Amino acid sequence: MFNLPFDSNRPIVGKASVIINKKIDEVFEFVGENFFENYPKWSSDVIEFEPLDGHEVVVGARARQLRKDQGKEVSSTFQVDAYQPLTLLRLKGVSDDYRDCYSLEKDEDGWTTKLTYSFELLNIDIFMRPFEKLIRVAIEDGAETTTENINKLLSA
Repeated sequence: MFNLPFDSNRPIVGKASVIINKKIDEVFEFVGENFFENYPKWSSDVIEFEPLDGHEVVVGARARQLRKDQGKEVSSTFQVDAYQPLTLLRLKGVSDDYRDCYSLEKDEDGWTTKLTYSFELLNIDIFMRPFEKLIRVAIEDGAETTTENINKLLSA
């Protein structure tokens, strides 16, 4: 047996946070409760989006998306993996091995909300591991864009 210079089972994670000048219930309504309606608004790379089990956000509800990713069209199906009103919406890929997480924290004053978004690529092919740093940078850029877009939409 030989040792690889990296952990082939470690996820590649990108995370970003933003302070939004809205109360937590307003932010969660937009991001969590109305996710199936609003997601394409902040994900500009989504070409087609279809909730598969209605528009209610509940654990197990699924959706299919077609994204334009670096010039290629990529299709995937995901489902709501965890849903905790006012604090958490987590999605998990059904057709691909990834996880999205939107977590919210109320600021002490109650008038602002910290939104943290993370994307985890849970498993990648071993031949892609040498490109892990490049993949991580792309994921982190995507996380920054996601939080910025949500903040812009809620601030408009």
